[in-house]
Amino acid sequence: MFGFFKGMSFPLASIAVYNSVVFGVFSNTQRFLSQHRCGEPEASPPRTLSDLLLASMVAGVVSVGLGGPVDLIKIRLQMQTQPFRDANLGLKSRAVAPAEQPAYQGPVHCITTIVRNEGLAGLYRGASAMLLRDVPGYCLYFIPYVFLSEWITPEACTGPSPCAVWLAGGMAGAISWGTATPMDVVKSRLQADGVYLNKYKGVLDCISQSYQKEGLKVFFRGITVNAVRGFPMSAAMFLGYELSLQAIRGDHAVTSP
Repeated sequence: MFGFFKGMSFPLASIAVYNSVVFGVFSNTQRFLSQHRCGEPEASPPRTLSDLLLASMVAGVVSVGLGGPVDLIKIRLQMQTQPFRDANLGLKSRAVAPAEQPAYQGPVHCITTIVRNEGLAGLYRGASAMLLRDVPGYCLYFIPYVFLSEWITPEACTGPSPCAVWLAGGMAGAISWGTATPMDVVKSRLQADGVYLNKYKGVLDCISQSYQKEGLKVFFRGITVNAVRGFPMSAAMFLGYELSLQAIRGDHAVTSP
């Protein structure tokens, strides 16, 4: 059973900081843009699509800076299922000699090995693909959530109910993760590359090689799992965020970010 949670210790230890920064960057950037556009420091200035779009893009860029190394470590540990010789030469399973042990013994060893062999820049392998995934991905994450929560909420209510937040957050997560799948495939391949050999020269080369060998369908591999996972994960995340703000501010109605 532990095999299903391979490589999760490092993301689990950093997920709270990562999400709090991303949500905080989005909400504060959006609020700053709205107040700057109105010219007055209103408590709740009107939001426009352009404000939401720019705030989502900024959140996407920040997410790569924070989440790039975490994602890399997770992918390297998750993909480490076979020793080098078995993985590359297709030999039958046998006792693994000490020299053929997997490259990483854990998250800390993985970090130190990457920094020693590739430098600090090695922690951001696949960052360009992650940027192409997260910038549009967060646009399709926060914007649908804001509009769906407003659409679900009756006009008589001052803010969305927890049920509306849960539903809008889940739908936004499914949309975002479903549409981000093609670049997520490319990002994961680039990050898994380079443990023993460098197969890809960059994002375009990875796309080209993947398409030539496996066709267009390779970029949609796992899209169902991503969309299904995105709903409960994002629903819980948005609900937790909104209820936390409500508790901290002492409000009686949920307030959108």
